Amino acid sequence: MLFPIIIILIVSLVVVAIVVNALQQYREKVEAEMRTEIAKQKSVIDETEAVLTTVDTIPVSQHVVAILHNRLLNALKTIFELHPGLPDIKQRIKDAQDRVKMINISTPAPTHENFTLPESDKMVIQYIQAVKKFRSLLRSEHAKGKVDTQSFTREDRHLGSLQLKVNVETLVKRGQAALASNMLGSARQYFEKAIAALEAQNQPDQYNNERKAQLESQLKTIQDNLRNANAKDREKKQEEERDELDELFAPKKKW
Repeated sequence: MLFPIIIILIVSLVVVAIVVNALQQYREKVEAEMRTEIAKQKSVIDETEAVLTTVDTIPVSQHVVAILHNRLLNALKTIFELHPGLPDIKQRIKDAQDRVKMINISTPAPTHENFTLPESDKMVIQYIQAVKKFRSLLRSEHAKGKVDTQSFTREDRHLGSLQLKVNVETLVKRGQAALASNMLGSARQYFEKAIAALEAQNQPDQYNNERKAQLESQLKTIQDNLRNANAKDREKKQEEERDELDELFAPKKKW
């Protein structure tokens, strides 16, 4: 009688050990998934905050600013749901909610008329990267259903127009610098690239049409100058060749 009881106890202990181990593994899996998700949301927060620091230098609408602040708020709420005991999480959520309430999305979007290209190439690159990041986050929120299609289309077109302007004005600036150094070939290439970027737009605006006309006029002047320079080079070369032939076939002098 004792032996069967011992067997039952052993089997029971084995079953308990298996169940405990399974529960432990499940708990570790849940905690690992929670840590992964929290890390993901923290990355969202860091990324969004970094983009928001450029708002004062890039003419974006308050609607886009509101979209990004809501993105930040949603990430904080997700972290709170996963780990409500994290320090300061409630206060951060409250601060984020207050910032969202302060944004007036009906404020007219800023125009690009007073746009000034940054001085250094490094700053230009940072500017373009920031505009691209705005568009990337806007697409991400639209894909999640956080932004309606009409708003997304309007804001993305506004940012796309700004990105185009930065690209074109950078090319123009380099073209003008090449002109000042009398590097006509390089200047022509820069202006041709700028015109190509303008022509690639499906819905050209006033800036596109006016800038394209200006660049085409400058490009024509450069091409005329290059033709004249090439003609002068050919004439000079022909003159040198004639001089060499004259010297070769000239009568020999008798001494």
